[in-house]
Amino acid sequence: MNNRKPFDLDDYIQKIQNGPCFICEMLAGRLQGNHVIYQNELFIAFLNKFPTLYGYALVAPVAHKEQVTGDFTLDEYLALQRAIYQVTEAVRRTVESERTYILSLGSQQGNRHVHWHIAPAPFGLPFKEQQLEALRTANGVLEIPDDEMAKLANRIRQNMKLDDL
Repeated sequence: MNNRKPFDLDDYIQKIQNGPCFICEMLAGRLQGNHVIYQNELFIAFLNKFPTLYGYALVAPVAHKEQVTGDFTLDEYLALQRAIYQVTEAVRRTVESERTYILSLGSQQGNRHVHWHIAPAPFGLPFKEQQLEALRTANGVLEIPDDEMAKLANRIRQNMKLDDL
């Protein structure tokens, strides 16, 4: 899964700064090529549409919240972290990885809807290409056919322990 395609960062920035919230759009049923892993009344989990790592997923609250902690009560935040844990474990069970990164990215200038990235770094990835370097789109994004993305989302969903949510 090493086929990469160029990623136009300027075009992406223009879209996220001038378009509607992509997470709210997904929640409204306008998937625009995104593959949902799981959704309930608390959160949505979906595959990264522009993955730099195979199995790269995101988790976001259903409610449009913009601050990683400030827009949540402690109980709401801990419930969401439990969901992030469950999705991360499902990704880990689905995609072999040396390390799985979990981080919240976004900006008030674009991608305001708070979300967490779950990025599995594969075994054998050279150290210089790990950590933040593994998330950079400058070297392109993985070219994964739509049907393979759908199958991957389904495999991750099957590996979720839904009774624990």
